[in-house]
Amino acid sequence: MSFPYTRMRRLRKSSVLRNMVREVEFSTNDLIYPMFVTHGKGIKNPVESLPGIYQFSIDTLLFELENVVNAGIPSIILFGIPEKKDSLGSEAYADDGIIQQAITRIKKEYPDLIVVSDVCLCEYTDHGHCGVVKNGKILNDITLDFLVQVSLSHARAGVDIIAPSDMMDGRIGAIREALNRDGYEDVLLMSYSVKYASSFNGPFREAVGTVPKFGDRSTYQMDYRTGWRQALRETALDLEEGADIIMVKPALAYMDIIRKVRDECLCPIATFNVSGEYAMLKAAAMKGWIDEKKVVMEIMSGFKRAGADLILTYSALDIARWLKELD
Repeated sequence: MSFPYTRMRRLRKSSVLRNMVREVEFSTNDLIYPMFVTHGKGIKNPVESLPGIYQFSIDTLLFELENVVNAGIPSIILFGIPEKKDSLGSEAYADDGIIQQAITRIKKEYPDLIVVSDVCLCEYTDHGHCGVVKNGKILNDITLDFLVQVSLSHARAGVDIIAPSDMMDGRIGAIREALNRDGYEDVLLMSYSVKYASSFNGPFREAVGTVPKFGDRSTYQMDYRTGWRQALRETALDLEEGADIIMVKPALAYMDIIRKVRDECLCPIATFNVSGEYAMLKAAAMKGWIDEKKVVMEIMSGFKRAGADLILTYSALDIARWLKELD
């Protein structure tokens, strides 16, 4: 029945009514906070292109985690900055690597905090690519052996969730088989199943020094001009191989993909509100062109409405504060 019998504004006439019929709920339980960790002591280096984000040494990271926990954020994802890089990214799978040390210390000090570890080689290789390189080509199958070593070293350190972000074919199955074989069957896999070769990742590459020395990542990460069919194929393969959570990255330009994956999958869906998205909003807010709080919260609601269960975002601490203000 149409106007004047049906008046949609009746559902909006007070804040109580609007809250009663709200369809999108968002809380700190949905957040995973990305953090950068490096060697040394007393280090808290600002990342210029990511205002409010820092590279931490383990001691300062542990201090900062008190703020994270007190804010009600249940989970972090760690990205490592090694002391030195080589062609095989050897620190990525060393038991005394920076991420391995950080995981062990964090789980000792904050046992209830869910620690997610990024598993990739690009932060640790001198060429900046996510896999083993030979004659200018990124080799898929050989890279799997190294990704398995990285994953097992993180599991031994006590990680809760392993997040392979390299986009090599078959890596979820290889990692799951190795984890099960070595007694780590309870470690979750959050697969970057739908990860695009995106220009939105620029500030992250500055933060960890992963700009490729040659070429780009388009031979293994997805082309942003592809549609949903390739995304669903990637998702189906990773779920069949043992993924527990599916990731879509980036988030802002790919909410249609989040929605399509949500419609097709019963598993939890995560999305990464990446560095370039964060940096754009921060820059606009610093210029006074937008209301950062209102815009960020609107975008987060958009991610949830699209179907994301979990949101990795550099805005997590700000969002937690804003949510408390709404209580």
